[in-house]
Amino acid sequence: MEEKTKMPAEMWRPIDRKITENEKTDRKKRCHWSDGWASFKRARLAMAGLLFASFLVLTAFLGPLFFEASMSDQNLKLASIPPVLEIYSLGQDNFAYVHREYKLIQVTEKGQILGRFKPEEDNLKDRFRTYSIEGVDVKLDYSPAGEGKDKRYILTVGQREIFPIEKVYNKTYLFGTDNFGRDLFIRVIYGARISLSIAFAATIVNLFIGVFYGGISGLAGGRMDEMMMRFVDMASAIPMILYVILLTLAIGSGTGSIVLAMGMVYWVHMARIVRGQVLSIKKKDYVSAARISGAGWWRIMTKHLIPNTMGPIIVAMAATIPGAIFTEAFLSFIGLGVPAPQASWGTLVNDALYGIGLYGYQLFFPSAAICLTMLAFNFISDGARDAMDPTSRI
Repeated sequence: MEEKTKMPAEMWRPIDRKITENEKTDRKKRCHWSDGWASFKRARLAMAGLLFASFLVLTAFLGPLFFEASMSDQNLKLASIPPVLEIYSLGQDNFAYVHREYKLIQVTEKGQILGRFKPEEDNLKDRFRTYSIEGVDVKLDYSPAGEGKDKRYILTVGQREIFPIEKVYNKTYLFGTDNFGRDLFIRVIYGARISLSIAFAATIVNLFIGVFYGGISGLAGGRMDEMMMRFVDMASAIPMILYVILLTLAIGSGTGSIVLAMGMVYWVHMARIVRGQVLSIKKKDYVSAARISGAGWWRIMTKHLIPNTMGPIIVAMAATIPGAIFTEAFLSFIGLGVPAPQASWGTLVNDALYGIGLYGYQLFFPSAAICLTMLAFNFISDGARDAMDPTSRI
């Protein structure tokens, strides 16, 4: 028989409480949404997209408050002036920019637009204009442009030909002006307001229709679900943009018409997502417990099913916004968007097509706004999808 080992008495001393306290973790308990937000913040592109989208929204809705000019103010004398100016020194602190239409624009050395010099003689036959600026004779000869020479014009002060001294940014019109002399920067800001308003409004309409249609279809099941989804299949058989164009033609152009047309057809994708989520959730124990307790179908859907599908809904909603922005821009581009003098990004692109060879900046800025905004919301959608998927954090 083995002898029992007797433990020394000193080994039975109480453990020091400080040792156990040091081993405790300070991590706070977090819910699913907190974990999702923490995962979203770790995605650099998603955070960059969120910051850019937030800045764009604030600029679109608050930016016009800090500028006196509106999107419809025009000055035909200062039409089609670019954002970068090549200036000439005319002496006596007079500086000028030669417009592509061979007009002499008065500017400061720093790039402020002061106005347009009025010519004393405008000889269209021999293709030159003469000016008298504070007693100094200035001649703008643009006859070389018609002879196939490298120079488009020759600018002389007295009898001496002068050359550009430097290139400066346009301090008066940051993005330049359009062919009616309207501030392109202001019009891009107002265009952001209109484009984002239409996109957000259409997305909210799609959200409500798609969520409740898909929720009712998934919860009902059986023949009703079959009939409702066959209608969705028929609606999605034709490209959505064709529906929107036909509805816009039937209803008429305008902001409300675009929102209504997009809201009537863009909910199909959302309905499919919600139905699939409801079909997988409605057999859970907590839903069965709600049925046993006497809860009606409306309470089950609004209190149990829809709240537990908010992750995929948010991802789908974030993915709908860039598509809505592009659709609105396309409709405005083909003339079915907001009427003049309102400006959306699509109408700005359409207006810039006529002078794309000479005034490419008029096309660049609204196009860049569309591209950057769509990229930002796509990054947000990708980040939200990864954040709401628990398996991506394993």
